[in-house]
Amino acid sequence: MKRSLFLFIVFFTFSVSGYAQSGKQYSREDYILAYKDLAVRQMKQSGVPASIILAQGMLESDNGNSTLALEANNHFGIKCHDNWRGATIYHDDDRRNECFRKYRKPEESFIDHSDFLRDTRRYAFLFDLAPTDYKGWARGLHKAGYATNPDYANMLIKIIEDNKLYLLDRGVDIQVASHHGKKSHVDDNSYFVDIYKQHRVSETNGVKYVVAKEGDSFESLAKELEMMRWQLFKYNDLPKDATITSGEVLYVKPKRRSASREYPTHIVDSSETLQQISQQYAVKLKMLYKRNGLKPGEEPIAGQKIYMRGWKPGVKKGWLF
Repeated sequence: MKRSLFLFIVFFTFSVSGYAQSGKQYSREDYILAYKDLAVRQMKQSGVPASIILAQGMLESDNGNSTLALEANNHFGIKCHDNWRGATIYHDDDRRNECFRKYRKPEESFIDHSDFLRDTRRYAFLFDLAPTDYKGWARGLHKAGYATNPDYANMLIKIIEDNKLYLLDRGVDIQVASHHGKKSHVDDNSYFVDIYKQHRVSETNGVKYVVAKEGDSFESLAKELEMMRWQLFKYNDLPKDATITSGEVLYVKPKRRSASREYPTHIVDSSETLQQISQQYAVKLKMLYKRNGLKPGEEPIAGQKIYMRGWKPGVKKGWLF
């Protein structure tokens, strides 16, 4: 397996070199095929979602076509900063002739990107988010100042959703076309990568949760976690006939009455339900109905502001159904 992976990397490296010499542009599919496995490895080691790693790499490096990527193997636009002791390259960015980090190979850039996020204090709050919360990560990166573009978070989210990169965060491989026009050998509905070998208990908003795997059932999870089945349904605001899907976040403790301070409100996407928003922020569904003056079962509309901590204007605190 290792030898096969090594030969693939060597082959792709020479293919990329050929592309550069011929003046061809690398496609988004080329980039995903080349670096998705590396992104998953970094997710396992650092906790940064693979979807975020790949989306940032594609956006910052123009799918590997940027000057920094081609001449410095810098896929994430990370500048030198005071603590950098490695090789450098100078490139125009926000200002002329700025100092950027230079790497011997792309893998070093991916590793340094994860280390940079983990070791920089202003990004620390991101690691409290659920590993499947790519939207929270995207918005948090922009909030913390990773990029100056005001639309940076939306750009990352669009790349992730257009290419189904969120599946990688859930342990599911994705199917893409290579630069030879052939599909990768896996089917995104049948191939499962067991990232943690067991159900790792994580935490967001002070609430513990696990990420469901293929083949999980409420019975099997309840037995493994030494819980009662009814607790899983209750803690996750699920009906009794609910089923489990791979990659689903399941809380093993009661959710909170409000979201963390970083998320006072949430803008609803067209496909979101209030229960999904409740799961994303680890907030009790009943409290979201109350805070926003909604009746049980009533769903918000796209673009609507959902109050995650305070109360919607005009709704009295303590409003009851």
